[in-house]
Amino acid sequence: MGQLLRSRPRARIAPDVDLHALPPVTGMLRIGRGASIEPEVDLSGYWIDGDVVRIGAIRIGAGSTVGMRSTLLPGTRIGKNASVAPGSAVFGRVPSGQEWAGSPAARVGKNRTWWPASRPGSHRAWLAAYGVSSVVLSLLPIASLAGGAAVIALGLRGALALGDAYLRALALFVPAALLAGVTAAVLVVLFVRLLGLGVREGTFAVRSRVGWQVWSTERLLDLARTFLFPIYSSLFTPVWLRLLGAKVGHDVEASTVLLLPAMTTIRDGAFLADDTMVASYELGGGYLRVAEAEIGQRAFLGNSGMTGPGHKVPRDGLVAVLSAAPRKSKAGSSWLGSPAVRLRRTVAVTDEARTFRPPARIRAARILWELGRAVPVLVACLIGLTLVFALWGLVAWLGPGWAILLSGPVMLAVGAVSAAVATAAKWALVGRIRVAEKPLWSSFVWRSEVADVFVEMCAAPFFAQPAAGTPALVWWLRSLGASIGRGVWTDSYWLPEADLVHLGDGSTVNRGCVVQTHLFHDRIMSMDTVTLDPGSTLGPHSVVLPAARLGAHATVGPASLVMRGEGVPTGSRWSGNPIGPWREVRFADYHATANA
Repeated sequence: MGQLLRSRPRARIAPDVDLHALPPVTGMLRIGRGASIEPEVDLSGYWIDGDVVRIGAIRIGAGSTVGMRSTLLPGTRIGKNASVAPGSAVFGRVPSGQEWAGSPAARVGKNRTWWPASRPGSHRAWLAAYGVSSVVLSLLPIASLAGGAAVIALGLRGALALGDAYLRALALFVPAALLAGVTAAVLVVLFVRLLGLGVREGTFAVRSRVGWQVWSTERLLDLARTFLFPIYSSLFTPVWLRLLGAKVGHDVEASTVLLLPAMTTIRDGAFLADDTMVASYELGGGYLRVAEAEIGQRAFLGNSGMTGPGHKVPRDGLVAVLSAAPRKSKAGSSWLGSPAVRLRRTVAVTDEARTFRPPARIRAARILWELGRAVPVLVACLIGLTLVFALWGLVAWLGPGWAILLSGPVMLAVGAVSAAVATAAKWALVGRIRVAEKPLWSSFVWRSEVADVFVEMCAAPFFAQPAAGTPALVWWLRSLGASIGRGVWTDSYWLPEADLVHLGDGSTVNRGCVVQTHLFHDRIMSMDTVTLDPGSTLGPHSVVLPAARLGAHATVGPASLVMRGEGVPTGSRWSGNPIGPWREVRFADYHATANA
């Protein structure tokens, strides 16, 4: 697939590259022949450090591999036949033939390959299949909406004017929206089940039937987390995962998990937090490897945690935020970081009627609240429907030219309304959020989840995502209750409990960051404040946990984890998972060679 990007300005992608992550917009990327880059690797080559934008080229040598969810900082240079473990942050140079892991990445030994010595054949037909799949998958949301649009179109027959047509559409938009949602879910299940046929543990060529099936499955389910967001973090999520083909036990709680269903086992009582990844594939030497992964009974996989192929979270075990599960571990053990290290943990004593074994009346109450997630979905559909008719009206009244010119202000107005709807929902459903602990089976948790659906279905697509890095996003986050000073730059709207967030004047929150004001260990939602003092910086893909504070003009580097209750001293620089003193890295500019 790397061949498809060779024409990109300035980016140099050699033949036989397996590039499963987005290249940088700068084009300052060089990848040597036969290299492999796994999904969700950050190749952006820039980040914002206070009032400085740091930009640099990235070079990945021939035959090297970069694991999923790794971050390559500006100036990264990875030598030939080297490897970077999943979840790592690379500062500077990785010598040829070595394996590096962690954040910041450090040498763990000689690179050991698991793939055959000889590369598989090119199989251009499978390369074409990848391209066709990309188009088909991107059209799936549109295909889902087609049924709902057909229902509305039937109701518009005989409409005398645009206003009459809009009123008829309003009368039918609820069944149309429900039909579109059901269609989307059915299509996803159908495609995932078909793509899972014949998938088994083993090593396969990337350009092969199994390679294409695995890649397509993961791309489809990543997309589904967006347009089927209300399904996740609910009582229906385990049912949904079973429909997809995963083996899921009883009383499982799962949020926005991304998995390969055919290779996933989740035992009774397990908890998978936001943006977890289970049983994703590995790449190397033109090959793809898949293997089963397991989440043990009553185990906990934290936010953005990973359980790779062949790995397991043990029974009663815990894998912390931004951490990777080890291949083998003892029951009850806890792990932090990538590569994971043993973590001491105190298990909370809880009321099981509010955590693991709720009575029937409490289950019924949760079901009722979760049915309420249909409301933000319908509101989002109503906003979209109104937008279509507004643009239609402009074309009818003023002509296509003026409609194009005025479409920008119309979109801005729609974004403002969407943001206001999410804000109103937040205050109506949960009000002012304070430092507290709430069990999983409580009204507050269910109401906050409904409020989150308003954010993700209404505000995110129409406003928050397009407004990233602008003052408008700051104004909206303030409306949710966040305390944000002047001159703040934030590329992320992920402030789960905005009332508990304090961003001082001139502070910076980079892309992919989570200002994590709650934790859900032992099924207790524990909330506390997070403070970034004036001038402080949180690097890309970093997470800061409750009760933590970044001192004035302090910097926490990319792919870092600030632990609960930690304080980063004023004016200091830290990085790592968990954070430690910044390790300065010097690197020289380089020039690509013909055999890079």
